[in-house]
Amino acid sequence: MSKISVIIKREYITRVRKKSFIIMTILAPILMAAIIILPTVFMMSDKDKDFKKIAVIEDGSDLFRNVIPNTKDAEYVYLENADINELKKNFEAKGYYGILYISPELVNIPNAIQLISKQTPPIGLIDHISGSLEKEIERQKLLAYNIQNLDDILKNINTQVSVQTIKIDDTGKVKETSTGIAMAMAYIGGFLMYMLVFLFGSQVMRGVIEEKTSRVVEVIVSSVKPVQLMMGKIIGIALVGLTQFMIWVILTLGVVTFVRSTVLKKTDITEIAQTIPQSIMTENQLPGATAEASAAEINPQLAEFSKIFESAMNQEWLLIILAFIFYFITGYLLYASVFAAIGSAVDNETETQQFMMPVTIPIILGLMVAVGTMQNPESSIAFWCSIIPLTSPIVMIARIPFGVPLWQLLLSMGLMIITFLAFVWMAAKVYRTGILMYGKKTSWKEIWKWLKYSA
Repeated sequence: MSKISVIIKREYITRVRKKSFIIMTILAPILMAAIIILPTVFMMSDKDKDFKKIAVIEDGSDLFRNVIPNTKDAEYVYLENADINELKKNFEAKGYYGILYISPELVNIPNAIQLISKQTPPIGLIDHISGSLEKEIERQKLLAYNIQNLDDILKNINTQVSVQTIKIDDTGKVKETSTGIAMAMAYIGGFLMYMLVFLFGSQVMRGVIEEKTSRVVEVIVSSVKPVQLMMGKIIGIALVGLTQFMIWVILTLGVVTFVRSTVLKKTDITEIAQTIPQSIMTENQLPGATAEASAAEINPQLAEFSKIFESAMNQEWLLIILAFIFYFITGYLLYASVFAAIGSAVDNETETQQFMMPVTIPIILGLMVAVGTMQNPESSIAFWCSIIPLTSPIVMIARIPFGVPLWQLLLSMGLMIITFLAFVWMAAKVYRTGILMYGKKTSWKEIWKWLKYSA
């Protein structure tokens, strides 16, 4: 055991002292946030949007005249007695982005409308046009029933509903949750697990190949057993990954504490309620509801951020962190042992291609199922992939934010322990033979012989 500890210490210290480890430990959370936030920011940015002028032509009617309102990105110009065939030839020369052709049959035929342009129009433009026309068609159909003051009635009945999600546990304790937060955590957790398992597992394989090609391993195995060398390398790199993850947890806790004590300090509902004049509290309004409404009116962005932040804090973080550590350790040991066996069986990284496909398919499949889990965490494929050990480290982490029955979690963990022990045992049999094998291209048939070799 002392020899394994020496190898673990060497692998750990060598990697932790590298500048790349320090830089990535600090930059990884920033890069992860950028991957999630920047695409949304870019899509919502209005600076790079081109203003679009669209010619609207109705075929012999004026049912939809001035129905589509102009926006800051587009203007809709209604043309009378225009020949659409002539306009198709030179609409760009006249300054139009495209031609919107509306047929009177649109009331009965949903696709009796065309947007003609030389570019594929953005989805926002399509949604704005279709949404405006749908409302007008509904209004015209209601008018056929001769309802008095229809426009006023439609304005009064226009209502928006925001569903508040409340989670109740077996003890009857309730707390507010957020499906959006759970989806974000499922995506981040699944992707982070995929990245760490694949990244550190690949490091094991590359380290084994480097020691084998440089013949350093021949010197090392003269003092330790090949299995001890393999386990020392795997555990040492696992500790590097855990160190990195715990640093991320500590940094996140620091950011959360800072935000809660500074940014959100002034959004406390009780404090706001005390500053609201009693005259604005009517007899039919509750103080809490008034305070929340007033908070939103005073600073809507900060109030919304406060709500999202509190919803995020209501997640079962202890369970999430402990489950992540467990699945990282077991998932990493499972795949790292396979990567170590592959590294020992080849003479260079080029030869690893024939063995990597069967290993990477379950990891990629787990990531794909984890992304789908955000939409339906209780689906059959999400359940089975969270139980099957080859995909459970990624998929179960994606399911936990939505709530997983205890028996499913325990079953998944039990199968995970049994499977990684079996994989480590098989990888050790391949490693002890392959690490000293040179000059021969290894095949799957050869590896099978090494597994059956008992000497």
